[in-house]
Amino acid sequence: MVNAVHEVSVPDPKSRSCICSLFTTIALICGVYFTGSALMAKDFRALPGFSMNRAKQNEQCRKCEVPPPRQEKQEIRVTENVQNNKCQKKCRPLGSEALPEGIVSKTSNLQMRPLWGDVEKKSPHSVNMLGIAVGIKQKELVDKIVRKFLEHDFVVMLFHYDGVVDEWNDLDWSSRAIHVSAMNQTKWWFAKRFLHPDIVSEYDYVFLWDEDLGVENFHPEKYISIVREEGLEISQPALDASKSEVHHHITVRRGRSKVHRRFYRLNKSGRTCDNNSTEPPCVGWVEMMAPVFSKSAWRCAWYMVQNDLIHAWGLDMKLGYCAQGDRTRKVGVVDAEYITHLAVPTLGANSDVETASDQRIRSFAAREELI
Repeated sequence: MVNAVHEVSVPDPKSRSCICSLFTTIALICGVYFTGSALMAKDFRALPGFSMNRAKQNEQCRKCEVPPPRQEKQEIRVTENVQNNKCQKKCRPLGSEALPEGIVSKTSNLQMRPLWGDVEKKSPHSVNMLGIAVGIKQKELVDKIVRKFLEHDFVVMLFHYDGVVDEWNDLDWSSRAIHVSAMNQTKWWFAKRFLHPDIVSEYDYVFLWDEDLGVENFHPEKYISIVREEGLEISQPALDASKSEVHHHITVRRGRSKVHRRFYRLNKSGRTCDNNSTEPPCVGWVEMMAPVFSKSAWRCAWYMVQNDLIHAWGLDMKLGYCAQGDRTRKVGVVDAEYITHLAVPTLGANSDVETASDQRIRSFAAREELI
């Protein structure tokens, strides 16, 4: 019987050396690759052009949020506090990262401060504001409007579109109002530049009105009470049809009604407004003459106001986007507190000449069977 002999080949020493060198080279290449990738990613995030946008940043902040620490585990509390601190630093306003924690003030208000000393303790802190475009020719009308609002501790800002400011100083409330002047600019120009949401964030409601309004039957505090009760985010007081120039039927006051959100119509052209209507001007619509915004609604609407917006034609049809929910429920006209639209020619108008704007309004009203 012949025994089989198995030969075992032994690698050549030179071959083993080559294999070891190959593995070493591969390991070094991998190390350089991963290290370089990490450094490049860090530099990439630091580039200004690729900074994280605010929405994504806020989303990360929400992910960072942690529940209140549990008292029974000290280590968990420490970990959660560290995570929360990291989130707060990451979510600071852009440009404030270098400031010490606690010094950053994200918002402001329109409260005037004395040159010396503290604010008078008896001075109430306003929680609502009125912004109104004014010209000296309508001084008497504006005086009546402003007095109504100041009685209820509103902040009042006058937008002087005719450049005349000093001639208002004889009114006893003039020093309590904020005066902003720019020639031939509409209230939307002023609002876009001086009513940023972070500046008016302390005010629950922002009234942005024209000057040619009668307020004999209007009470600001009652109006706000109704708006809160009805859950209206965007609203306006109804118009007294017997004394007002009416451009849209939905704004007309209804007797024995507190609030209405839609109106009903069947005109010659076949266009209808009924219970099935879901779009303006049949439902969820207010006129740009005397709108009232909640804090949240104004934050949205401010972004919608374009820098070149003048008369706000068309904006009224889009305000439903800012209703903070169903515009058929969140937008409405308050009947219980109503005003008069006097239609006095103001900015850019001549009382003896019908302007192109007036002609367009009358043409629209005729088509809608309003006049």
